[in-house]
Amino acid sequence: MIDLYPTRGGNEPRFIDRQDPVVYGTAEDGPIDAGTLAGFDRDGFLTVERLIEPEEVERYRAEMRRLGRDMRGDERVVTEKGSDEVRSIFEVHRVSEVFAELVRDPRVAGRARQILGSEVYVHQSRVNYKPGFRGRDFYWHSDFETWHAEDGMPRMRAVSISIALTENHATNGGLMIMPGSHRTFVSCPGETPPDHYKHSLKDQEIGVPDEDSLTALAGKHGIELFTGPAGSATMFDCNCMHGSSGNITPFPRSNVFIVFNSVENACAEPFAAPSRRPGFIASRDFTPVV
Repeated sequence: MIDLYPTRGGNEPRFIDRQDPVVYGTAEDGPIDAGTLAGFDRDGFLTVERLIEPEEVERYRAEMRRLGRDMRGDERVVTEKGSDEVRSIFEVHRVSEVFAELVRDPRVAGRARQILGSEVYVHQSRVNYKPGFRGRDFYWHSDFETWHAEDGMPRMRAVSISIALTENHATNGGLMIMPGSHRTFVSCPGETPPDHYKHSLKDQEIGVPDEDSLTALAGKHGIELFTGPAGSATMFDCNCMHGSSGNITPFPRSNVFIVFNSVENACAEPFAAPSRRPGFIASRDFTPVV
């Protein structure tokens, strides 16, 4: 298979122009109107102020709390670096029927199908906790760089949705995206060590852009910070440059995060890693969401 987005193979970073469409569907294919689809194509993201209702939010919060209590010691639980504070729990759509229902919800999966122009499967799902005072940052990165290098995702035909389960303030570590950065792939230097995920899920260092590349992208595109009430959502393209700062406020910033990949873009062998990541991080079940 030809590698259109080579990474982790040299000593210097470089920019590669995107070779794939951003939007594959049309306004007739789902709930997103034509203007919003055009904005997604231009910026790489869209927002929905009230994707789920307040009573639904509380149901998902309760389930998130239950998983945090009941899954201690499970390999799908990632703790913060240097502590036993829960950072993320992966594969929540398989361990929780509550979150499985959310994945299948037409408000969620329907938007993913529309953007990707095909049936979709869940490449990854998780809840992120980012508690008050102790929630650490998620450094700048493109998800596609990791999914391509370590999971074998061939093309840029995946979309993520982050649904807020707490209010997103300007101060509690909200999501930041460089609008328009999805048009440029940043090829990162270095090599992927074995079992890299055991470290990278806590603090990623391999596969993250260098400061000069980030400065150039930010200078060209700027940075947008997302705020909004619980129940709001952000959908963004797999190659958006994004990150979030740590949370030193008393207010948690928790969300459920679902990655949909086109069934026509199923992962193969990793492009720049010695072995595949575990299935709870990068699914090898390509069954469409129904």
